[in-house]
Amino acid sequence: MKKKLLFLLLSVSVAFQGFTQSEATYSVTFNSVWSQTTHPHPSGSLPSNAHWSKLVGAVHNSDVVFLEMGELATPGVEDVAELGSNTVFFSEVNAAIGAGNALSIIDGDAIANSEGEVIVNEITVNEDYPLMTLLSMIAPSPDWMIAVNSVSLLDGNGDWLNEIEIDLYPYDAGTDSGLDYTSPDDDTDPQEPISSLQGVAPFSNDIIGSITINLLQVLGTSDAGTTQSILSPNPATTRVTASHSDGLSSVSVYNVLGKEVLRVNQVNDTSVEIDISRLPSGIYLVKTETQNNTESVKRLVKL
Repeated sequence: MKKKLLFLLLSVSVAFQGFTQSEATYSVTFNSVWSQTTHPHPSGSLPSNAHWSKLVGAVHNSDVVFLEMGELATPGVEDVAELGSNTVFFSEVNAAIGAGNALSIIDGDAIANSEGEVIVNEITVNEDYPLMTLLSMIAPSPDWMIAVNSVSLLDGNGDWLNEIEIDLYPYDAGTDSGLDYTSPDDDTDPQEPISSLQGVAPFSNDIIGSITINLLQVLGTSDAGTTQSILSPNPATTRVTASHSDGLSSVSVYNVLGKEVLRVNQVNDTSVEIDISRLPSGIYLVKTETQNNTESVKRLVKL
């Protein structure tokens, strides 16, 4: 029986990962390791108010580029890098949305200290808009930031990638010529291209953080356009709600070894809350069966 369950789960998992889908949702985790240890400052410490501005960005296609190494920063990127202000950048993304080149704004939280983590959940992408751009200000600073430019969530076969890990290094937006964290404003005239600050004081050659992009769920094209399957929140810590517009009959949770670790039978409702607090942290697959005898498999991240 266990072998049969494992075979079934692996079969579902392969289909889930390998079948080209029209739409997917991802989470983004930004982990900062910026510290006096990783990037020693001659004063003996980082600024007392060292922190990160909100992690922001866009889901878009290849017809628009919001920032690029070796190119000039847009006014929106300049505002993020110098002020931690997102208003102008969001207007640039909204203009791209209006032109049909972007799908949505990514609006994450800030990190109150130099080290820490922020997670942005439920970022929807599709085959027409498979690219993601992200940025955040290193604060305080003249015009320094981290950035991820137009990373594709599709592999060479057109399948959604399960996970992308990106090491982050500091960038100079090329709009202010200050040399230290708290240098006074000194506009760069003429403006210079965005450049790397890896190994340039006050930064070392070490990474300043990392971004991990995880696939949460994949939604395929279906003749029943109104059918909707949702797993939320994802990632989750204690409880997760599985729902389906067709109504659920059962929900099963499997670990990576193919073992069923949780099951809820006879749901007879459009949603059910599942207690996952006793499950170890890790990756799980959640299989839902509807009252119309259709099945859906989603990837769950248990924190």
